[in-house]
Amino acid sequence: MGAKPVFSVVSEDGLPDYPISALDRLDSHYFVTFNLKRWRGSEFRRGAYTDPEVGFFGMELFWAAQDETPIGTLPCDDESLAFLLRMPVARWRELSSRVVTPLHGWQPVQCDNGQRRLAHPVVTAVALEALGSKRRNDAKHADDRMRKRLGTIAGHLAKSIPGGARIAESEERLNAISDWIEAAYPGGSATLKRIREALEDLSSRG
Repeated sequence: MGAKPVFSVVSEDGLPDYPISALDRLDSHYFVTFNLKRWRGSEFRRGAYTDPEVGFFGMELFWAAQDETPIGTLPCDDESLAFLLRMPVARWRELSSRVVTPLHGWQPVQCDNGQRRLAHPVVTAVALEALGSKRRNDAKHADDRMRKRLGTIAGHLAKSIPGGARIAESEERLNAISDWIEAAYPGGSATLKRIREALEDLSSRG
């Protein structure tokens, strides 16, 4: 599963820095992008073609890495790798001694939690793509929530507060009311009572 290198920064001990933080999470990671053309032309597939067992467990490690911390990495020690594959350590070591092994293409990296782990450029690229998609979705949802919140505030102003229609026409004042409510009631909704409180406090500040 060859790919262009994605590890560009080198840590103090000479290992590449892994580009995904141990704090990064994918809330639901049920779908993984898989480039079939790249897989068919990969060195690993060609090397493992005569040893299907190695190919199978190599793919199992690919999937297992999706649930590890950081996402897309594997532990370095034989015991942990054998546990991930649910096999005895002796069997894992035998697999690792073959000409082509399930860890073909994996390399040591330094993670931001201080751990030394194994990473593969293709697996890392897949994880980065998934995280990028998640962040784009999160940003879109945040924008949608903000538009809805400002619309709620504008609606309350126009319907229930004298002179509120004029205030509702000002994007700056709508944002100021929204920011006040978020500061006073973190995560709270923009109720009419809170909007009145915000207006009273903001007006008192001049």
